[in-house]
Amino acid sequence: MTNQSEGYPLTAAVSPRVQVVAATDSTNADVVRHVVDAPHDWPHLSLLLTTDQRAGRGRLDRDWVTPPGSALAVSVALRVGGIPASARGWIPLLAGAAMTRAIAAQLSGSTHSVTLKWPNDVLIDGAKVCGILAEVVPGHPDVVVMGAGVNTRMPRTDLPVETATSFAVLGLTCDEDRLLADYLLALDEQLTALAVAGGDAAAAGVIAEMEALCGTLGSDVSVSLPDGATLWGRAERIDADGRLVVLQDGEYESVVSAGDVVHVRTRTA
Repeated sequence: MTNQSEGYPLTAAVSPRVQVVAATDSTNADVVRHVVDAPHDWPHLSLLLTTDQRAGRGRLDRDWVTPPGSALAVSVALRVGGIPASARGWIPLLAGAAMTRAIAAQLSGSTHSVTLKWPNDVLIDGAKVCGILAEVVPGHPDVVVMGAGVNTRMPRTDLPVETATSFAVLGLTCDEDRLLADYLLALDEQLTALAVAGGDAAAAGVIAEMEALCGTLGSDVSVSLPDGATLWGRAERIDADGRLVVLQDGEYESVVSAGDVVHVRTRTA
């Protein structure tokens, strides 16, 4: 494995380490291992990427495996010691927001809409194009590895579910270098704002950022909870801790900290 920036000059201008591998089982597992073995070699915003991830995991411990060359898998080491532990639940949400902004920049001038589905899936025209997975490095509580998988060249026949999409399916080409550079810049900007605000997401502008991007808000949703129950209602807002507030039966609110959200009926303009 070599340290490479060739092919990713914009990314290398933002990241202190751009590691490109031809194939791997999991970019997240690789970066976690590297940080454990040599933490000083993986400063803030260091990343490892591949277009051939063979045993990746998504949120809720789902498998994320794609045909070689059809998707971009990237994991970034984030040094978050400046963010209070009580506010670190925002970090994976900020990653979703940052990737939403980066993908939207790729589609600038097109008729496609890019939105964020709480907590951190990125949708194009309502279909998932990117997922995010965060892991804290064992023994290094101030280092979070943020993994992202973006469906870039994946043909329709290889999409994992009917509710997924890719740049290729939409007839688009993804500039991966620009995408990663924009993602890192947006992510670092929001993490810095949260740290400067002492973890206050409202003061940092983080809640406003999420609300502006999140297509879940105002939608009728079903939420599959970790205990197997399903919650139905209208997604009303995101609270100060990054949790989704759902209004049930138009009468009472439930707060969701983890769950699989399905947009039953999305908001209209």
